[in-house]
Amino acid sequence: MAAKVLPFYQRRLKHYDQGYRSTQTRYVVQEYSASSARQGSQRVLFVSDQLLLSPLFSLDPQTPSCVCYVLCVHPCISKGRSSLCLYAFRFKFVEERMALERYIHEESMSRAPDFLVRLRSHTVWEKTPVRLFCTVEGYPRPIVKWFKDDVIIDQTSVPGKYRIESKYGVHSLLIYRCSIHDTAQYTAVATNIHGQASTTAAVIVKRYRGEEEPYHSVLLPVQLPMLPPIAYTKIDIDFMEAFDVTFGSEGETLTLTCKMIISPNLANLQPDAQWYRDDVRITESKWAEIKYGSGVARLTLPHLNKDDEGLYSLRMVTKGGVSEHRAYIFVRDAAATVVGAPGAPMDIQIHDANKDYVIVSWKPPNITSESPVIGYFVDRCEVGTENWIQCNDSPVKICKYPVHGLFEGRSYIFRVRAVNKSGISRPSRASYSVAALDPADLERLQVIHLERGKQIVIYQDDLEGDVKIPGPPTNVHVSETSKTFVVLSWDPPSPRGREPLTYFVEKCMVGGGNWQRVNTQIPVRSPRYAVFDLAEGKSYQFRVLSANKHGMSEPSEATKPIQAQEVYGIPSPPGCILATRNTKTSVVVQWDPPKQAGGLIGYYIDSSIVGSNKWEPCNHKPVKYTRFVVHGLTTGQKYIFRVKAVNDVGFSENSQESTAILVHAALTSPSTPYGITLLDCDGKSMTLGWKHPRFSGGASVNAYYIDQREASQLRWKETNIEAITERIYTVENLQEGSIYEFLIRAANVTGLGMSSDTSEHFKCEAWSMPEPGPTYDLSFSEIRNTSLVIQWKAPVYSGNSPVSGYYVDICEVGKEEWTTVNNKATSHRYLKVTNLEEAKSYIFRVRAVNAAGSGKASEVSEPIFVQERPGTKEISSGVDEEGNIYLTFECQDTTDISEFVWCKSYEEITDFTRVSIETSGDKSKIIFKCPDKEDLGTYSVAVTDTEGVSSSYVLEEKELGKLMALSHEIRNPLIPLKTELSYEIFERGQVRFWLQAEKLSSAANYRFIINDLEVSNSESHKIKCDRSTGIIEMVMDKFTAHSEGTYTVQIQDGKAKNQSSLVLIGDGKTAGLWFFFYSLLGPHFLEYIFWHVEEDCTVMLVCKVQKKIKEWRKLFQCSLFHDLSFQFSKKDQGIYKATIADDRGQDISIFDVSGAVFEDIINGISRVAGKSSILKIQCTPEGIRLQCSMKYYTEEMRTLWYHKESKISSSEKMRVGGTAEMVWLQICEPTDREKGKYTIEILDGKQSYKRTIDLSGQGNLSLSSSQQCHTAMSLCTILHIFAEITLSLTCTVCGDPSPEVVWYKNDKELELNEHFVTSLEQGKYASLTIKGVSTEDSGKYGINVRNKYGGETVDVTVSVYKYGEEMPPPKLGQMPKPTPAPAPAPTTKPAAKHPEPPKMGRAGRR
Repeated sequence: MAAKVLPFYQRRLKHYDQGYRSTQTRYVVQEYSASSARQGSQRVLFVSDQLLLSPLFSLDPQTPSCVCYVLCVHPCISKGRSSLCLYAFRFKFVEERMALERYIHEESMSRAPDFLVRLRSHTVWEKTPVRLFCTVEGYPRPIVKWFKDDVIIDQTSVPGKYRIESKYGVHSLLIYRCSIHDTAQYTAVATNIHGQASTTAAVIVKRYRGEEEPYHSVLLPVQLPMLPPIAYTKIDIDFMEAFDVTFGSEGETLTLTCKMIISPNLANLQPDAQWYRDDVRITESKWAEIKYGSGVARLTLPHLNKDDEGLYSLRMVTKGGVSEHRAYIFVRDAAATVVGAPGAPMDIQIHDANKDYVIVSWKPPNITSESPVIGYFVDRCEVGTENWIQCNDSPVKICKYPVHGLFEGRSYIFRVRAVNKSGISRPSRASYSVAALDPADLERLQVIHLERGKQIVIYQDDLEGDVKIPGPPTNVHVSETSKTFVVLSWDPPSPRGREPLTYFVEKCMVGGGNWQRVNTQIPVRSPRYAVFDLAEGKSYQFRVLSANKHGMSEPSEATKPIQAQEVYGIPSPPGCILATRNTKTSVVVQWDPPKQAGGLIGYYIDSSIVGSNKWEPCNHKPVKYTRFVVHGLTTGQKYIFRVKAVNDVGFSENSQESTAILVHAALTSPSTPYGITLLDCDGKSMTLGWKHPRFSGGASVNAYYIDQREASQLRWKETNIEAITERIYTVENLQEGSIYEFLIRAANVTGLGMSSDTSEHFKCEAWSMPEPGPTYDLSFSEIRNTSLVIQWKAPVYSGNSPVSGYYVDICEVGKEEWTTVNNKATSHRYLKVTNLEEAKSYIFRVRAVNAAGSGKASEVSEPIFVQERPGTKEISSGVDEEGNIYLTFECQDTTDISEFVWCKSYEEITDFTRVSIETSGDKSKIIFKCPDKEDLGTYSVAVTDTEGVSSSYVLEEKELGKLMALSHEIRNPLIPLKTELSYEIFERGQVRFWLQAEKLSSAANYRFIINDLEVSNSESHKIKCDRSTGIIEMVMDKFTAHSEGTYTVQIQDGKAKNQSSLVLIGDGKTAGLWFFFYSLLGPHFLEYIFWHVEEDCTVMLVCKVQKKIKEWRKLFQCSLFHDLSFQFSKKDQGIYKATIADDRGQDISIFDVSGAVFEDIINGISRVAGKSSILKIQCTPEGIRLQCSMKYYTEEMRTLWYHKESKISSSEKMRVGGTAEMVWLQICEPTDREKGKYTIEILDGKQSYKRTIDLSGQGNLSLSSSQQCHTAMSLCTILHIFAEITLSLTCTVCGDPSPEVVWYKNDKELELNEHFVTSLEQGKYASLTIKGVSTEDSGKYGINVRNKYGGETVDVTVSVYKYGEEMPPPKLGQMPKPTPAPAPAPTTKPAAKHPEPPKMGRAGRR
């Protein structure tokens, strides 16, 4: 029986050649013939010259195709050529007759689908299976698909839920363990080429309630029997630690982990861990590693790409059901290689693969802050190589591109890069490999199954007969259109012949009538081809020709007129953006789809904090739905959102912005209370206690409601009608000796929550034991890596004596051994438990103690995981601007109903006589009114409606003392002074008293006090204040002996005060003042000579003098300038003297420039010159010169040269020298030994200045100058000579490797002959000799030298004159003519004026 199979070359993506067909067929036929020969049977079928044809194999009767016959001829009979022709004619006749009969038979059988047995509706009980049956007929055999409420049923979406079967025309749908959600209309749709039919039935799933009778049908007199349930082993899976919403970046490694508890954990019945991304199953690959074992499932993404973004699901599949956990994973763009470049494209898909052609499509990146994408580059790489080849020369503007030029049988991968005006993005993740194969080859292969498991593979081309020239292709049509290309598709010709086919495509502009060959050079091997370079707005027709080695077919029928245009444009913007609350860090954004959504790929969402005007992307991969949960937002911030749609043509405009929304958790009903405990019982009533719901629903829990029932009854009844506000309640009117159960519900403003789990059975009998009852309401706070604080409430029943203390017991989760934390009973109702192990879980219980002993333990707490939360903050202390001592705490996880609860010794603070509490936003502060020792102790704070955010602070006496001292300084501040009260004496005996504060406001007050008497502003005491500089001064007109005493200045600026005093009494101070005063009456130096180095390395000698001018009132600076010129050296050493004198006396300043002073000046010059130094390379005829240019250089400056790490000394090989502008190192005739790093170090006595250059010759950044080509022309730029002489132009060239030398005349390469002769001696002396110079040889000559590192050109102009002609005077360079000096002006006596200091620097000396 013949059947279609997958050829071996598609099972393994390896290269192959066309010879496999004949080789494989020949091998199988030989094996079959040999087997038949061994059996010794020869089949000869001749009856009275009639040739009998025996069918050896046939195809499936439902798949019409060719039928092959074997002509069996006895090897001993030969009837000659005529008999063979007769046999061939009869064979052809039989084949045509059989084909006609087969066609008639198939036409009579063909019909549309029809359901013989239609679906029947069912009503079933919950958790029971149901099977739907139907029978359909039709030819060809119809394909049946199942739908639930018009949604196709996918067996892989809910593994183990559905089972679809099809046997002998009977189709069935089995639904395991029906639930209420399975109530729906189910439809079976049958389809073939002749039509479609459907049948529908309803399935109703009912829930069975124990206290109600099963439903009785009105039409049936008896009760419907319940279908037996399927007995599966129930496996409970609880996720203990599961991955949450995660943010990553491209290139990172991410691991998603889920830890779970499986009960029962059976070794031979383990659940199947299945990972999904956006409901698509993830399989093991190089992009995903999946591991599962010991109750831990892990998915590792070793190299994140934006393709990995999406909703991840872990489904633990058992025969009894599916447990699932989901979370969204976001993948941000990696840092762009070029600033402003777009992100990488994603989701590379390959379509319509053929022998030499594929279509590549992709999704565009999100552009929020980057410039728009202008196009994309598509790259391909052959599998097994790393050679990426760019497929398109110019960027393609749409997200789809047909790739040609593939080699048949080879496998390729593809990637895409986006381009904008800033640059090119990183490449996308490579696509999966695809083989360049014709999918039609699969349909043309037939397999003949022989005995002993052997097969014969036959290609339909072998059955074509003797067709040589193929027929024209058929069904030529357009499968893809865009503005830039049109993709043509066609069917191969029939008959096609046995030879390989190629195709040629022709186009014709409508109305032109001229057909042009499109693929003139490369024939097409695939029945697909993309035509580019079509004129915009023009219509074309296309036709295709097929060809083989025998010739070319007639052209196919021309297509209808086709215009290169997009099928659809960019989508319109989405509308009606609505943002709603979700969680503390997420918001749900919904929108309406765009009105124009052709080819829609998805949506991108952007967010912005209100007022920031900065948009950030929310997703980096397009989402297909019109609802998206934006994660990673900041709690308490206001956000706005916008959405844009995207298809393969481009992006829509941004939608309108949503209304601003504050990020907080949405309001819902609270979760269930838990931990119901019996606290006391007197035989007629029971006192119950319970714990607050773990989740309050975003609003305060304001009521509790209790239901009760006796354990023997089924119905519950309400315990309280009015709301209970506390978490303790006494249930009255109970019957003594009865056993009761209780349920509790919590309520908030949104409504009533779900009921709690049923409590344990509590027996109503009076307690009379002497020990205390159980403690209750265990709570935990300040959970850190190794410690936590546990709190509880005192027992309601205390026993026969008061409670004296408490014991806390601890047990590690998974163990059974309980350990008492405190060896001695604590009298407090709190305890800090330390020395815990990080990342482990513990459970706790508390026992109360009285004189009779230890009482009943509390309910065991829930497991507490000991690990500090990320971002945990602690209480801090401080003093505010007003001097108040406070403790403050900040929490960023607060909600609208969160409260800061402050406690002292873990008792809530309700007495506010000593403290006050201020809360603003996410910060709270407790302020001490009159701090003293009574305020010492442990302060704690807890934030409600959070995940246990809390902290504590121990205020000790030493810490309180520091805070009180700081508070006193703030409440009694001092004005800081830059300068204390000082004095100075003016020329006429006036004395100035002054001080300077760091800062004074306009409201500052001040006063001068002399000998306890305040002095006001007057002619004798001139007082003023400059608040901008903070200077307060008083000028006393005359200082006498009576002026002795204490001088004080008092300042007050707001609350700040300060004062400064100066005592001028006795101890010769006043005499010194008078002596100093009179010494100022003559000329003197205020500052003696000192040296200074200018920025241009000029050395200046400066002094400051005070001189009496007219009324002795003006004080000025006179600078004595000495120019040491540019060549500052040892010859400038000596003693310099400055003298100032008048008729009252003189003053002298002497300055010795030698020894250490001379060294300091040299160091100063080195400091300025070293900062401005630049190291360069210069090529010279002798070799390489390293020149370090600087503002000034003298040989007394300390400079050192280094080669690599070795110090260089001057030698014949390496000479060191310098000028006034630079210092240089000459490397003569460099070799490979001189390669390496060269450094010059300039020392200034304190630090050094290094300049480095690399002569290694490797790379572009450290290219040695000796490798570059240079010329040194030994002639003038312009040369005038007479005719009939021999002229030689000579240049010295250098470079490594040796350069090529080319001579030019008038910018054209010089043709060498006997008149023009060139030579290159010793590899560096290039010369051009012109014999018998004539006037025709005048012109511009040039020489060009070049090697692989560069080149250089030098020109010279030659002018030839005949003898007797006057030659123009030579122009020596471009030196300007000297200009005569201006005549001196007549000497006049200058007007009297103040002398001015000389100008500094070189400009001043000029």
